[in-house]
Amino acid sequence: MKTIRLGSSLDVSRLGLGCMGMSAFYTGSGTDDAGATRTLHRALDLGVTFFDTAEMYGPYTNEELLGRALKDRRDDVVIATKFGTIRHTAGDAGGIDGSPENVRLSIDGSLRRLGTDHVDLYYQHRMDPSVPVEETMGALADLVREGKILHIGLSEAAPETIRRAHAVHPVTALQTEYSLWSRDPERELLPLVRELGIGFVPYSPLGRGFLTGTIRSVDALDESDFRRRNPRFAGENLQANIRIVEQVDDVAQQVGATPGQVALAWLLAQGDDIAPIPGTKQVHYLEENVAADGLTLTAGQLEQLDAVAAPVGDRYEDMSGVDR
Repeated sequence: MKTIRLGSSLDVSRLGLGCMGMSAFYTGSGTDDAGATRTLHRALDLGVTFFDTAEMYGPYTNEELLGRALKDRRDDVVIATKFGTIRHTAGDAGGIDGSPENVRLSIDGSLRRLGTDHVDLYYQHRMDPSVPVEETMGALADLVREGKILHIGLSEAAPETIRRAHAVHPVTALQTEYSLWSRDPERELLPLVRELGIGFVPYSPLGRGFLTGTIRSVDALDESDFRRRNPRFAGENLQANIRIVEQVDDVAQQVGATPGQVALAWLLAQGDDIAPIPGTKQVHYLEENVAADGLTLTAGQLEQLDAVAAPVGDRYEDMSGVDR
C-alpha cells in the first residue's frame, strides 16, 4: 500500500478504512463485531494504517470496537476520530457543540473508549454556528500541547471557516464527501486546502455503496438504514442515478476491474494529497477496495469518468449542517 502525507507531517496509507458502517447507520451495523474485527485485522495485513471513527458512531460502540481490535498494534496505526455532534455539556444529548468545555469532555471519553493516551487526528465533526471556530480551535490547540491529540482536522467546513481555523492552529486534514457521486469539493475546497497545505480525506468515496453497482433499490436495506432517507436513493432519483454506475461500469469492463475499484482509482488520481476512507464490514469487500491502490486508469478513461453527470438529489435530507 502506498502512503501519502496529510498536512505537513501526518503519513497515512493512501487508502484508509472508514469504520462507521461496522457500528451505525447502515444495514447490518452492530450485528457482527467478530466479523468487523477480522476486517480490521485484515486491513492491517494489507498495509492499511489509517482508521476513521467518531464518538457518534453507535454512539460510542465503534470507538470501543477499534480500541479492542487495534490495542496490540497501536503504534502501527493512525486513528482518527471526531467530536462535536454529541453535547456532553447537556447530558450527552444529540446536537452540535463546539464549545471548549465539550471539546475536553469529548476527548477524554474517546481516549478511554479507544484505550489510548492520544488520538492521531481529531476532527470537529460538524461546525457549531453558535461558537466561533477560533474558540474551538483554541481548545484543540491546548490538547495538542498536552499530547492528547497530535493533529487537528475539520469535517464538512466551509472555506471561510477553514481559513479562520487554520489561522489559529494548523489544520492537518479536511474530511468531506467526495467521489464521482459528489464532486462539489472541486469548486472551492480542494483549491483552498492545497493553498493552505491541508490534506484532504474524502468520506463516502463509493457514494454510500452506490458506486459499487450493487444497489438498485432500497428494498433490501433495513428500515433503520440511513440511505432509505437519502434523497439520492429515493424513487425516481435512484433510477436516474443508476446511469452513473453504468458509465463507471463501462470503464470497469475496459480494465477488468469492479465499478468500485474504478471509482476509487479515479479518486486517487485526483492528487497525492488525498486519502479516501472507503468503509466496509466485510473482508472480501475490503480486499476489493484495497486492490484499487494498484489500478491505474489511462488519460482517456479518466476523461470518460470526468464527464459523468452529477447525481440527482441532495447529499443529505437536511443540508443545513454541512458547509458552514
